[in-house]
Amino acid sequence: MTPQKILAISFVLLALAVIAGAFGAHGLAKKIEPAMLDIWNKGNFYHFIHALGLLAVGLMAALNLLPESAQKWSVTLLIFGIIVFSGSLYLLAVTGIKILGAITPFGGVSFIAAWVYLAIQMMKQP
Repeated sequence: MTPQKILAISFVLLALAVIAGAFGAHGLAKKIEPAMLDIWNKGNFYHFIHALGLLAVGLMAALNLLPESAQKWSVTLLIFGIIVFSGSLYLLAVTGIKILGAITPFGGVSFIAAWVYLAIQMMKQP
């Protein structure tokens, strides 16, 4: 994947995070319980943070600081994490289906794996 594609994906995910945040603040705030809105906001926070992380990966790729295989794995782990962690929290907040909370940790593990993997890759660099 080219650095430009990584950056484009991060920009789209950041735009979606803004949309989700605005939707939570203006569309859901008076329609769901405060506890569910907190869950939505937690998903949105992690969505933002990890979309910014993806932006950093794109910049590192553009600067040739990451081998191509490391770019692929870190991008995959971050996107998977956003979809599973934030996505499950978004769905839990609007549906109230508690079993969705059982899926969330898989996204969290993906986030952790991405950051640890990137740290290891950086340690390998001369």
